[in-house]
Amino acid sequence: MAKKQDKKVQDKKVKNNKIIKNKKEKLPKIGMLYMDYVLRFFDKSNFKGWPDKIETVTYHWKNDSNRFIKEVKRKKIDILIGNIPATAYETFREIARALPDVEFIPSLDTQFSNKSKENVTRFAWKYDIPIPKTYIYYDKDKADNFIEETEYPKIIKKSYGPSNYGGYFVHKVDSKQEARNLLAQKKYSPAYFQDFVPMEADVRVMLIGHKPVCAFWRRAPKGEWLTNTSQGGSMDYMDVPKELLDLAVQVSKDAKAEYWACDVAVGEDGQYRILECATAFAAFPYIRDWIGQYLMWKFSNGRFNKPNIPLYNWEELGKMDPSVLRTLRHITFGNYTPSYDGAYFLDKKVRKTSEGELYLHEMDALYPILLTEKRTQEEWASEKWNFQDNYGKTLRKVHAKSNPKDTK
Repeated sequence: MAKKQDKKVQDKKVKNNKIIKNKKEKLPKIGMLYMDYVLRFFDKSNFKGWPDKIETVTYHWKNDSNRFIKEVKRKKIDILIGNIPATAYETFREIARALPDVEFIPSLDTQFSNKSKENVTRFAWKYDIPIPKTYIYYDKDKADNFIEETEYPKIIKKSYGPSNYGGYFVHKVDSKQEARNLLAQKKYSPAYFQDFVPMEADVRVMLIGHKPVCAFWRRAPKGEWLTNTSQGGSMDYMDVPKELLDLAVQVSKDAKAEYWACDVAVGEDGQYRILECATAFAAFPYIRDWIGQYLMWKFSNGRFNKPNIPLYNWEELGKMDPSVLRTLRHITFGNYTPSYDGAYFLDKKVRKTSEGELYLHEMDALYPILLTEKRTQEEWASEKWNFQDNYGKTLRKVHAKSNPKDTK
């Protein structure tokens, strides 16, 4: 008994010494990356408790790169946190190269899918992620030939631009004449087509450290096909399948994302397909706080605890009125510990999966929050992958698996 007590005392001393040591270590300097006219995803308040000053650096567009780079260097920022909009993505590729000692969160590679739907498609092709069959054409004659020969219905999307979200630039065409009329009116470039996949619904999944932290169904109004809530779709939080979450986790890992969101289509054929994915997404304030907690843990070498975010927490939070959810802040959860109450209530909560029934707290252990590693080289270098701006110029040949024959 005395030996056990001595060991506990010793363990406590080791833990306290580690905490003291960590507190003495210098923390990296954090900067918030903001842009004029762009809504801010993060605020300093999302990093509650960070002991040092958090800097802000605002990009003012046009020819502001040199001034922006100088300000980041002058403020001695080590980590620059913020999402890059599509119209500034290539500029920030160059800025990041000019700041090799600054870690961008998310990295520009992770944000590759933010730029365009074409980039989402190329990301999916590279990692064999299931998506609707997709065809991309920059050449007008080849697009016309495709319109003439393909079967309908088809989906046509605006691939690139400052406002390519919310379903407003996604169109269903039922004939070649509709397709020609739409492209003549909209002048989308590239011409981006997908096979129309009848859907039961789709699910938006948000992840932090590759762990699902929020997921909800979006269902189209009766007689419609778009599920976006901005287009009249409804949403609910209950019974998101484990297998769908598994796909979202794998996609987040492929993107090497600190935080991530993807929309997963649930087809009438029972198959799951990725529709969209990005680091730029609408999120409740408490989810932005959770991301802040995760990043503070990631960059503090143990000074801040890793957040605990139980799987399926969204089912309980989703029972609250949306107006309340939109204002909730700084929600935290305790770890599951066996107890009489826990055994009585939590052990009654099970989920049917392809592996059989699993208790909820057992499933939570299958989805740990993982520490993402810093990228040491570019995966999506613009010289190779910026098809939008480089079409017609000399490009290095892309491997066939990454550039399927349906891309022209």
